[in-house]
Amino acid sequence: MSHFISQYWPLLLLVAWFGYKAWNSRRVRGMLPQLKTQGATLVDVRTSNEYASAHAPGTVNIPLDELGRRLSEIPRTAPVVVGCASGTRSGMAKMLLRKNGYTEVHNIGAWTKFLD
Repeated sequence: MSHFISQYWPLLLLVAWFGYKAWNSRRVRGMLPQLKTQGATLVDVRTSNEYASAHAPGTVNIPLDELGRRLSEIPRTAPVVVGCASGTRSGMAKMLLRKNGYTEVHNIGAWTKFLD
């Protein structure tokens, strides 16, 4: 068994990472109705073109590369839920928001999960 782990640890780590992302996305999606009743801001951090092609109602588009300059558009008094195409950019957005003092930030992963 230890030989298997020592040989395949990068693959196991990758599987664990994707498993965590899937679990967390499901958890946030389940919390979404409650977060909405708390006045959550739903932020889609995809590019403007991606957002224009399709987006979930009730989301605001602040592309990741503009987020640092547009923090004033996101209230600090309510939860924030971020999403993108796959969950990677929204993960970076979550870190940026937390670094800037936002205390309740959730990464839903793919923007389509705002539709559930």
